[in-house]
Amino acid sequence: MNQELTAQESHYLAMNIVGEALEKEDYEFLAINSSLKKNPQFVTLKNKETFFILVRSVFSSAELKQPQNINLEPIIAHAKKNNAKVFYAGVWLGHGLDINKPILKEEDYSFVYNGLKEVV
Repeated sequence: MNQELTAQESHYLAMNIVGEALEKEDYEFLAINSSLKKNPQFVTLKNKETFFILVRSVFSSAELKQPQNINLEPIIAHAKKNNAKVFYAGVWLGHGLDINKPILKEEDYSFVYNGLKEVV
């Protein structure tokens, strides 16, 4: 019987999905942080603007729109010091046959990613 993905594995998968989308949109990666507890996950540059991007794997459509359980104050302060904008990238991950069920290792998965949402 296949096991569910760990929280870290789900986070990596969400980061890969967002990273591929950012590449297609011509963002330049300045820094990548794949740690589950550190923010932001991506520091990018596009059109001479700096962006801090928070990536989260989420488990419902409501969590796609805005970050849940993230203390934004230090991230916003750090962004202001660096003249950067902060964006949230929620990726709803689920099993390939039913997004409401957990992803199982070595089985298909499904996802919903609606792009970046500006935090500040």
